[in-house]
Amino acid sequence: MTTTTGGILCSVACFLILFAAAGEAAKAEDLTVHEIVRKANHMASYQGRDAKGRVRMVITDKQGRTRERVFNMLRRDDGEGDKDQKSFAYFHAPADVRKMVYVVHKRAALEKDDDRWLYMPSLDLVKRIAASDKRTSFVGSDFLYEDISGRSPAEDLHELIETTPDHFVIKNVPRKPKEVEFEYYIAHVDRKTFMPVRMEYFKTGDRLYRIIEARKIEEIQAREDGGAVLYPTVTESVARDHEYGSHTVMTFSDIKYNIGFDEDIFTERYLRRPPRDAMR
Repeated sequence: MTTTTGGILCSVACFLILFAAAGEAAKAEDLTVHEIVRKANHMASYQGRDAKGRVRMVITDKQGRTRERVFNMLRRDDGEGDKDQKSFAYFHAPADVRKMVYVVHKRAALEKDDDRWLYMPSLDLVKRIAASDKRTSFVGSDFLYEDISGRSPAEDLHELIETTPDHFVIKNVPRKPKEVEFEYYIAHVDRKTFMPVRMEYFKTGDRLYRIIEARKIEEIQAREDGGAVLYPTVTESVARDHEYGSHTVMTFSDIKYNIGFDEDIFTERYLRRPPRDAMR
């Protein structure tokens, strides 16, 4: 894990966060599987009130040929309690997707579908992405639309099947199996940070077909409620598709938390004309 620090204040903060992490690990045996899943969901998707970063995807097919995607990603939480959330992706490269925009309004309640829009500048067309398409490829990569916006824990049944010195190992079975292509997935959650670091997806017959793995985690310094904080953040991950023999590496840079985005950014009106906060 790479640690980003900034002077004495950050060094003290680093010590405090490591001390707190050690305390969490010591109490880990007392946690239920639902508490572990809740903490893991927060670490993966809800740290800070909002966040922004530059994303680079390198897609490699079975023959070793590569393609690239570069975009800015913004997200903003709605309310408290790790529930509804909005995200906005603005594409810079390559030329065939430049100025493309992808917006998601994620709904925590199971009875409400997420809202997703994709603006395709080559056609000057805004396309609404159906809820049934969330388990399809995100811009031709090995990550799916749902991987980018996050899967709600309420969609699965959870079972703690193993606790190792480093990880909680949790089996997750979809409540609505007809809506997904997998039978279950196994999540490996870091016991100190509660960050999900590996997801293994299985089809019928315990056939492993897909893996997502965090390859690098950095602690990003930010301000929260007037004080300095550190957010453990996945800055490099890889998705592997064992059926097609392809993989995609996704790296994050220029990450900032608690910027204070205007909620209007995440509305349909900005699909065709994104604000400067999204493009820079």
